[in-house]
Amino acid sequence: MKFFNITLGFIFLSTFITDLAHGQSIDHWETAVFNNDTWSYFVGTSEPDANWRSLSFDDSAWLKGPGGIGYGDNDDNTVISPCPSVFIRHKFNVADTALIARALLSMDYDDAFVAYLNDVEIARAGITGVHPTYNQMGTDHEATMYSGGLPESFFIEKKDLKKCLVIGENVLAIQVHNSSTTSSDMSSNAFLSFGITNSSYSYHPVPVWFSAPTDFTSSNLPIVVITTNQGEAIVDEPKITADLKIIDHGNGKRNYISDSGNVYTGKMGIEIRGVYSATLPQKPYGIETRDNAGNKLNVSLFGMPSENDWVLLANYNDKTFLRDLLAFDIFNKMGHYSTRMKFCEVVLNNEYQGIYRFGEKIKQDKGRVNIAKLKPEDNSGDNVTGGYIIKNDYYTATDSWKSSFSPLNKPGAEVYFVYDDPKSEVLTEQQKTYIQGFINTLETVLYSPAFIVSVFGYKSYIDINSFADYFILGEVTRNVDAYKKSRYFYKDKDSKNGLLHSGPSWDFDWAWRNLLEDCVHFNQTDGSGWAYKVNECTDWPVPPSWEVRMLEDNEFADLIHKRYFELRKTILGQAFTDNIIDSVATLLNEAQTRHFQKWNTLGINTGTPESGIQPATYSGVIAQFKDWIKTRLTWLDANMVGSDILSVEKNSAELVKCRVFPNPVVNLLFIESDMEIESFNLYNLAGINVVKQDGLCSFFMSANLAHLPQGFYIGKILFSNGEIATTKVLKK
Repeated sequence: MKFFNITLGFIFLSTFITDLAHGQSIDHWETAVFNNDTWSYFVGTSEPDANWRSLSFDDSAWLKGPGGIGYGDNDDNTVISPCPSVFIRHKFNVADTALIARALLSMDYDDAFVAYLNDVEIARAGITGVHPTYNQMGTDHEATMYSGGLPESFFIEKKDLKKCLVIGENVLAIQVHNSSTTSSDMSSNAFLSFGITNSSYSYHPVPVWFSAPTDFTSSNLPIVVITTNQGEAIVDEPKITADLKIIDHGNGKRNYISDSGNVYTGKMGIEIRGVYSATLPQKPYGIETRDNAGNKLNVSLFGMPSENDWVLLANYNDKTFLRDLLAFDIFNKMGHYSTRMKFCEVVLNNEYQGIYRFGEKIKQDKGRVNIAKLKPEDNSGDNVTGGYIIKNDYYTATDSWKSSFSPLNKPGAEVYFVYDDPKSEVLTEQQKTYIQGFINTLETVLYSPAFIVSVFGYKSYIDINSFADYFILGEVTRNVDAYKKSRYFYKDKDSKNGLLHSGPSWDFDWAWRNLLEDCVHFNQTDGSGWAYKVNECTDWPVPPSWEVRMLEDNEFADLIHKRYFELRKTILGQAFTDNIIDSVATLLNEAQTRHFQKWNTLGINTGTPESGIQPATYSGVIAQFKDWIKTRLTWLDANMVGSDILSVEKNSAELVKCRVFPNPVVNLLFIESDMEIESFNLYNLAGINVVKQDGLCSFFMSANLAHLPQGFYIGKILFSNGEIATTKVLKK
C-alpha cells in the first residue's frame, strides 16, 4: 500500500473504514407504504380519541384522502385548512415478519412529527412528550421534497420490529405538528420500506429516489459513532444528551465500528447547526463534550487543543469535500487562525451518514481565536476593550445591532452585526456600548472624506493585512458568502493590539464554482466576477461592503496586489492547490463510494444551484474543481486590483495611529493609540479647556463627557514621542 506524507498545515489528514452488522443479510428493499396511499386523517383542532394509534381503533368516522395531507408549498395530495396538527393512519399487510431484517421510515415533514407502528413509537423529530397534545407546537422544520430534496430516514432495527410488527394487518399512525399557529405550511409525506432477506417480492418497488442503506464495518478514515437515547431525534436547539465514540488507530491502520473508542468514549450534547445547510438531508451538527453529570468537558481530540465545543460539518452540498478545507488551509498558511478539521465517517443510531469533517467551532480560546476572554465584570478601562468576536450573518432582533450606515454600493439598505462570542445574552450593556461605538466610529471615519489620513483614518481601527488576505481568499474562491454570511471579525484588548481583524474564514461550501443565479459576479464561466461586489446582486443579508470604500485607498489596493502575486508563487500556485486536491481525493477514494451510495448526488444539482453539467463520477468532480480554480486564477492574474508599485505613505511606519470613539458621543469617550498617551485635553469652541487628563502614560483612556453641553469640541492628544494629534468631537 502506498502512503502519502502530506501536511495540510493545521488540517489533519489520515487513513482508515467501518460496518454495521444487522444480523441478517438484506437481499433487496421494498416499500409497503407510500405517501400517496389512501390515509385516514383527523384535523388537529381538538384532541383525537386516545386509542387512535392502535390497530383496533375504528377510524371509519375519520376523513379519507391520498397523502401527503397538509397545506402550503403545493406538496400535498390532500389539502386541509391551517391547523396546529394533523393525525394520519394507514393500514397495510405484512406477509412474513421473519423475512424483514430492517425497516426504514422515510419522512418529509413540516414541522415536527411522531410515528407509531401498532401503537409503538418508531420515530420522531422536533417535538417532545410521550403523546404530544393536538395543540403542542414543534420545532420549525422545512419539508424538502417539493424543492427537489429527499425525505429524512428513520431506521427501525430487527429487535425493535419484533416489538410491534405482526403478520397480517398493521397500522402506521403519525401525528404531524406545526411550529406556530400562524405557520403557512404543513407537510406529512411518509414512506415505509422493508429490507427483505430473500429474493421474494411481497410489497412494491421502492420510490425512484430511494437509495439502499449502506452496510458499513470499517474505514481508512476515523469513525465517529453517535447514539442517542432510544433513538431520540436530534433537533436545532436545545442540545440533547447522547453517547459519542471516536475510533482512530492512526495513518495506514483500519478502524472498525466494533472497536472501542480510543480517541473518545463518553457523553456529549448534540444539536443540528446551520441555517440553509440544516435543511439538507445530510445534517451538520454542533457537539459539546460532557462528563457523566452533564457538565462541559474539555478534551483534546485528534491532537487539537483541548476544548468542549466541536462541529461535525456535512458534505451534502460539496461533492469535492474540499471547498471549506482548501479555503481554511490557504487562510491558515497566510498566517491566520483557521479551524482545524479531520475527515471521518459517521454512524448515527446504527445508520451510516457518510463523510463528515470533525473540527473546531470558532470561539475565543487560547487554542483558537487567541484573544482576551471577556468577563461580565470587564466594563471599564483596558478590560472592556477586548475580546470580541462579531460577524455579518443571518440575524435576529436579540442577537445583533443595526449599523448607522448603508453600504456605498447599496444605498438605503440595512446592515446588521451579530454578537458571536460572547453572545448577546452574555454581554453587559457597557460591553455592547463599547463594541457598537467602536464599529460605528470606524464606519464614520471610513465614510468620511478624510478616511485615508494617517492618525485618525480607518487604518487606526482595522488590521489592514488581515483584511487584505481575507479579500484575496474571498476573490480566489469567488465566494458568494464571503462578505454577507459567516463573515467574522475579532478584536482583542487595546493592550494586545486592539485593531479589528478580518477572520477567521468560514462557510465556503458555496464557493469555487459557477452559480445558477442572476448575478454577473457569480454566474460567469470565464472566471470573471468580484465577490466583494455582492451588494450589486439581490442577496441577503446585506454586508457592509467596507472593501468598496477601502479600495479607494491606493495603498490598500496596492497591498492586495503585491500580496496576491507573492502568494501565487506559493500557496496560490496551481501546483500547490492541485497537490492538496489530489491528496484528499486519494485519501477519500474508498469512503466516497459509500458516501455517494448513501447520498445519491453525483451527476445532479443538489444544494447549491450550480450551472453546467454535473459530473457523474467523483474523479469527474475533482477534475472540474481543478479546472475551475485554473480559470479563476487566470482571470484574477489579469484583473487583480491595485498596481505593482506599493503606494506607501511617507514615514508611515513612524506615524502614530489613534482612534477616538464613539463620535458623536453621549457620555463616555474612548481614546486608544498604538503610542503611549501623555495627556488628553478637550476644548470648547471658545478655547476653554473643559476636560484635562495629564500623566497617563497609557495606550488607552476614557473621559466622561456627560456633564458637557451638546456641541462640537476639539480634542488634543499628546503622545510620549512628542507628537500632538487633534480631532473634532461631537457631544450629543
